[in-house]
Amino acid sequence: MSHIAILGISGRAGARIAAELLRRGHQVTGIARHVAEVPAKPGLALAAADATDAQAIAPLLRGHDAVISSTRFAGGTTADTLLAAARQAGVPRVLVVGGAGSLEIAPGQALVDTPAFPDAYKAEALAGRDFLQALRQERELDWTFLSPSAEFAPGERTGQFRLGGDTLLVDDQGKSHISMEDFAIAMADELEKPAHSRQRFTVGY
Repeated sequence: MSHIAILGISGRAGARIAAELLRRGHQVTGIARHVAEVPAKPGLALAAADATDAQAIAPLLRGHDAVISSTRFAGGTTADTLLAAARQAGVPRVLVVGGAGSLEIAPGQALVDTPAFPDAYKAEALAGRDFLQALRQERELDWTFLSPSAEFAPGERTGQFRLGGDTLLVDDQGKSHISMEDFAIAMADELEKPAHSRQRFTVGY
């Protein structure tokens, strides 16, 4: 059993990661600006805090084995804030719910840079790429950045998926997708059996 803090517990991905970790018997501290509507569960503690403020979240991270950030990138937690808070709290591992935009579709070509990439998601994708680049400069803490596939939404928990590296995964029909439930499994697996220390990896069908 580990003690895990999740930033963004009130979001769709954060809630599902928490559920997966609780299912496996871990103790979870969920942190978000608004936690009143987060359902109470055995093994889950809740704390209200602004994840963009390192001084506010650092005390809440103390005593945890790892912190998982599932907040937005654009206007949300920056890599510097997350790493600073983890250092202050003495948390050795940082895991991040990444984005698909920074994944490559060809050598040197990221999905976010393609003409068809939706403008509505571009700011978030670019901020996510900046976040990853900042993590790659980190030499002290053990970090992992898990990118979902292009389509990332609530769905089924199947346990059947593939892992990849920096390249967007697509299925036999050319579709790139993963449910948030299966993404949560991949995140929990990485937490329990680290295989991507100081790396980005991806998950898809």
